[in-house]
Amino acid sequence: MDALPDYAELHALSNFSFLRGASHAAELIQRARELGYAALALTDECSMAGVVRAHMAAREAGLPLIIGAEFTLECGLKFVALAATRRGYGQICQLITRGRRAAPKGSYHLARADLTACIAPATGAITQAEEPDCLILWRPQDCVLSHPQAAREQGAWLAARYPRALWVGVSLLRTGQDAQLLRALLDIAAGLGLRCVACGDVHMHEAGRRRIQDTLTAIRHRVALREAGQRLYPNGERHLRAREELARLYPPALLAESMAIAARCRFSLDELRYQYPREIVPEGQTPASYLRQLTEAGAAERWPRGVPVAVRALIEKELAIIAELKYEPFFLTVYDVVRFARGEGILCQGRGSAANSIVCFCLKVTSVGPGELSMLFERFVSKERDEPPDIDIDFEHERREEVIQHIYRKYGRHRAALAATVITYSARSVVRDLIRVLEVGEPQARALIRGLRGWHGHRVDADKLREAGVDMADPTLVRLLELAATLVGFPRHLSQHVGGFVISEGPLSELVPVENATMPERTVIQWDKDDLEDLGLLKVDVLALGMLTAIRKCFAMVREIHGEGAREIHEVPPADAAVYDMICRSDTVGVFQIESRAQMSMLPRLKPRDYYDLVIEVAIVRPGPIQGDMVHPYLRRRSGEEPIVYPSEAVRGVLARTCGVPIFQEQVMQIAIVAAGFTPGEADQLRRAMAAWKRRGGMEKFELKLLTGMRERGYADEFATAIIRQIRGFSDYGFPEAHAASFALLAYVSAWLKHHHPAAFTASLLNSQPMGFYQPAQLLRDARAHGVEVRAADVRVSDIDCTLERAEGGPALRLGLRCVRSLGDAAKARIVAARQHAPFADLRDLGDRARLARHDMEALAAAGALAGFGGHRHLAYWRVAGYLPPLATAPDAGEGAQPLLRAPSEFEDVEADYRALGFTLGRHPLALLREQLSAARVLSAQELDLAPDGAMVRVAGLVITRQRPMTASGVTFVTLEDESGQVNVVVWRQLGERRNAVLTGAHLMEARGMPQRESGVTHLIARDLLDRTALIGALRFGIHEFH
Repeated sequence: MDALPDYAELHALSNFSFLRGASHAAELIQRARELGYAALALTDECSMAGVVRAHMAAREAGLPLIIGAEFTLECGLKFVALAATRRGYGQICQLITRGRRAAPKGSYHLARADLTACIAPATGAITQAEEPDCLILWRPQDCVLSHPQAAREQGAWLAARYPRALWVGVSLLRTGQDAQLLRALLDIAAGLGLRCVACGDVHMHEAGRRRIQDTLTAIRHRVALREAGQRLYPNGERHLRAREELARLYPPALLAESMAIAARCRFSLDELRYQYPREIVPEGQTPASYLRQLTEAGAAERWPRGVPVAVRALIEKELAIIAELKYEPFFLTVYDVVRFARGEGILCQGRGSAANSIVCFCLKVTSVGPGELSMLFERFVSKERDEPPDIDIDFEHERREEVIQHIYRKYGRHRAALAATVITYSARSVVRDLIRVLEVGEPQARALIRGLRGWHGHRVDADKLREAGVDMADPTLVRLLELAATLVGFPRHLSQHVGGFVISEGPLSELVPVENATMPERTVIQWDKDDLEDLGLLKVDVLALGMLTAIRKCFAMVREIHGEGAREIHEVPPADAAVYDMICRSDTVGVFQIESRAQMSMLPRLKPRDYYDLVIEVAIVRPGPIQGDMVHPYLRRRSGEEPIVYPSEAVRGVLARTCGVPIFQEQVMQIAIVAAGFTPGEADQLRRAMAAWKRRGGMEKFELKLLTGMRERGYADEFATAIIRQIRGFSDYGFPEAHAASFALLAYVSAWLKHHHPAAFTASLLNSQPMGFYQPAQLLRDARAHGVEVRAADVRVSDIDCTLERAEGGPALRLGLRCVRSLGDAAKARIVAARQHAPFADLRDLGDRARLARHDMEALAAAGALAGFGGHRHLAYWRVAGYLPPLATAPDAGEGAQPLLRAPSEFEDVEADYRALGFTLGRHPLALLREQLSAARVLSAQELDLAPDGAMVRVAGLVITRQRPMTASGVTFVTLEDESGQVNVVVWRQLGERRNAVLTGAHLMEARGMPQRESGVTHLIARDLLDRTALIGALRFGIHEFH
């Protein structure tokens, strides 16, 4: 038997050629290695989105990876460009950028001039000793037989410009025309003096993916699979084929040429070097000297009486590590962004691992200092990790765009862009696409969606599907489920990261392609945050946080009404006992991070009395501590029910502040260092493994090292296994201490504002919507419960935003025109502008001067905002309809008589309020039904608090939240609201499935079950659910859904 030929695949698409490629890059690489290929080129269409994943997979597999891309020009010329050198890679990236920036998102447009502008022609100017940076495989396959003249013209044009960098790619795919095609391609190559090379036009790693490829093609073309016709490839040959088969198909010279080309493609992503921006450093200074100057100035401001010795040691330690790793420009870039924001009066705060840095604290990038938490700089920067740190900065969500545009202006769009986010197929989205292309009928489609609720691509529960009404004998549905299981997790398209910016010294498009985002004035690179991390590239996260917007607005309102008050977060008085009293009562509606039902249930049990308690509170109601069985031991030890025992003084130093229980990621890292002998870098690798072991595995080696290291240092196996169990819990998301500390600061500040300035706080929350856990209805109800007078929106006095008005007993909250749902922003602005010139005399004056359309006037009437002109809603509607046309009036009525229109009932008024505003200032809808509900023995929320444990009771309320946490094993938590308060209802999985229609569809729900109390918090453990929505008629409202 002859030896198998060596072969390198030079044209392969992954599923990052969205809705074309049918395999992950890792699958292609693994299969190529199994087949004995010498190399594989990833050549996604006008894209580098998948190359980092391919690079990491190829490195692990030990297979050489060639980087390239496939293109089709507007004239029909199709080719593959391969990067032979670093310069050639940059040229391909620039060509991709040029094509993507010239077209709407998701497409590209390139002309011949674009090709020659980006990839320099390789003509006689190159000496024989020089090699082209880019190699081009011309692909005339689709036109050489049908349009030979056009093919020759294309080839002549390319050959004249890239004679030493050009090959003719040949793909023999068993179409019945292979011999004819091969002759034609060899002839055209000979006529142009070019060589031919074998390449597979690979779309999948194995033939079994053909059904996936066909399905993706139908989805891409938005047609049913049955109608896809010639849009589909005629067979499944576009897969990686065995070398025996290739030897039978191709002349040996074409296979050998693939090896010659592969040998010339020496570029690797490992060659990429990131250069930080330099203009942030003043002339005459180095990055190191400028960073030290800023740090020293910040330290002097933070500690005006002198920098403590321990802080000075931290500063010197950090600056030394930063200098060794040459990260000074990174810190200076972040400082520059924060300085701009603060100069514009935009509240901002760094969070995440950056809060472990004393340098960031001195630069005012973060707000939490070493007095509030144990700083572990290795969690942020590690010499062993050899990658740039990650800094997340929250800005006011309404003003973040100002910061983003500042970055674009300062560094230019050619040097700054947002990172991408890869949107992958979820179970829900893939099933919807498959229902369409496989033409599943409506009844079965509904049954499928119902039966697959909660499915994430793992094994399908056939019994559950049958119960939902799915016909499991239907071959189309069986096929759909098989396809869906494979497609879950496939990339669907690129979106923009929430705020991760990449900023470079040189053109960014030489490092990674840049394309248009969906949002105007935004550009994104083709790599996501994981790609950047894998390559060690800088990312600055410019994030949005609604609470910062609300706090800044509240500060401004307080200063306006009182003449003084805070401007910055650190100016809020700390350690206010009355604020902590309020928090311990779970009086935290609207308070950042501790307003959810789960947090409210925890607050009376944990009873936070200082800032660090609040840090723990923020962190402990998270999947990590819950799954790691850390919550109950901590609470028992905190309350004195269980002794606190430390296996050593070293462990005491790590866990003393959390009663011997590791609550934070940093504590796990420190235990690994002090109790198991890990280096700081190894501890950081442990942190990464914690976050990813459920997806990728890889924890075993760390667990063995922990167990061995602790045994060697005299720790009992029981302690080691407990730590390992807790570490595994962190895979379900545990907070870093520094992250929790940053959030706890905002929790305290927002609680302080709520306690001392409830009217301003509520107005600011309303003016910052959408944000937070609760709808405006609940925020207003809570404000009124705290004695705030709330005044209705009134077109004669209301601004666009909610405002404060002076009143006896404290400021009153005047609702703004922003609360009127159907009133456009332009109309609101015209009303306020017109009123500044003179008050409105009547409706006609309002409509004329504010140039309001009829629908604007009707929206104001519906919201009760015209009540100041006299009369009720029905009368306001009539007046809007025609500015008082002829109408029957009461007998003997005078000139100013009102039309005979029935006033709306109280329920009609409430219903209209919810429709027009989303809330009511009248009585709660349940108050209007209380007599009827009491007759049916339905308790109010207040009455439930007095019901004995174990009693079977009924409650009913408006559904305001539905929450199914991933750690709750299918349990759903429902919050019901009535006129006296809220009820926490716990719905176990079995009941939820049995009463799914009620659980997911009811707006007014009755729950029957038994009350359960713990630390003063009452829950109702539901035994049955009933839909009582009919009792509230057409009244509807917003429900917050959380998963």
